[in-house]
Amino acid sequence: MKNNWQTVFISGGGSGIGLYLAKLLLEQGSDIAIFDLRVNEKVKAELSRSHSKARFKCYEMDVCDADALNRAVCQAEAQLGAPGLAINCAGIQLANAFLDISSEDFARVVNINLLGSRNFAAAVIPRMNEGGQLAFIASLAGLVSNYSYAAYNASKFGVVGLAGALRIECKPRQIGVSVICPPEILTPMVERELKTMHPITRELKAVAGTIELDSACREMIAGLKKHKFYIVPGFKAKCVWKLNQWFPALLRRMTDNVVMKLATQVR
Repeated sequence: MKNNWQTVFISGGGSGIGLYLAKLLLEQGSDIAIFDLRVNEKVKAELSRSHSKARFKCYEMDVCDADALNRAVCQAEAQLGAPGLAINCAGIQLANAFLDISSEDFARVVNINLLGSRNFAAAVIPRMNEGGQLAFIASLAGLVSNYSYAAYNASKFGVVGLAGALRIECKPRQIGVSVICPPEILTPMVERELKTMHPITRELKAVAGTIELDSACREMIAGLKKHKFYIVPGFKAKCVWKLNQWFPALLRRMTDNVVMKLATQVR
């Protein structure tokens, strides 16, 4: 299957992973449509410097609003053309112990991360031609559970499941589906989280390592070009993923040992 990335749609493209992917793809000559709650003038200026002939458009809306997102995608298609690649990057993080998370906060994480993924997919799939590709930014937390990640794990495991179902359903349409499951990437969202991260969470995340934004995004694009379903950037993260696949009981024991050791130290 050949890559047809003349036009790329990216949700959550106003910051973090989505913005960096937009810059890289602009540099490669793709026209970019960004969908986000807000896209400030500084970001637009950065995007303007990232390309010569390629075009970009920004659409401000909430991915939780399915109708508003569908209208924005429709407008983007009219202005830039049908997406050859669509990447859902919109998401939020909440790292609190389960009993400290209100039902409203839990629902907010699930609504943005999972239902937002659903809404984006529902808007772009009907507009994609044969050979198109849909990708979801999930997380290694969508494959492996972690301490204080109840809401985030639940939402990202859901994204992985959604991607798996859509991979099957999109096969007859000749549309590929990928799910990207990175470890910790140095983005503004992660930098904010690090300030209040629980010691147990920090220790467990260190096993999968932290990777730079540039190398992570370039590995994502390389995986998308190969039409991989699972894309897990970073050597350590791949090891954790494979360990969880092949020896899940061993990984659980390793995790339990860390939790019990540190739990006694932080009481």
